[in-house]
Amino acid sequence: MEYKLIAKDEEAALNLPNEPFELYGKLVVSLNNKQWTYKEEMFEQVEEQTFPEENYIYEEIVEKGFAIGAFQDSKCVALAIFENHWNKYMYLADLKVMKAYRRFGHGQALIKQGLIEAQSLSYKGVFTIGQDNNLGACKFYLNQGFEIGGFNNYDYDFTQQEGKSDIYFYLNEMRN
Repeated sequence: MEYKLIAKDEEAALNLPNEPFELYGKLVVSLNNKQWTYKEEMFEQVEEQTFPEENYIYEEIVEKGFAIGAFQDSKCVALAIFENHWNKYMYLADLKVMKAYRRFGHGQALIKQGLIEAQSLSYKGVFTIGQDNNLGACKFYLNQGFEIGGFNNYDYDFTQQEGKSDIYFYLNEMRN
């Protein structure tokens, strides 16, 4: 597997399709004495969700940041989109791995490569946002060394996803 910045001639890799993932539980977070804690709540019924396609355009990606792909031979099987942000953390805007390639460390490798690239651009770390009802993603970020750094329960008001909340995850190699 090769992990690398996506170049203009590999623009097609940006169109890696979104595939379904399971929603089987929720991460419930609390802030007490400036310390985040959490517990897991399992759903009675497992559901599947697939995010809408993004239709990334290479020029827009490089204007905002960069993209890293995981390539099996010449086929992109995983993708991470990183965007510049005003603070010292680069934003991991998207991370996806084809279903057949999940649980082999490709997401972890993309984050590691993205953190190295972000640090070369003078960022101190990376942050991302996970929906509280996507327990698999939340646990993945925590297992990669991300820490909970915030919570927003208003993002989905007045949308089809009302009732969900966003959890902000931060990865700072200086803390780990």
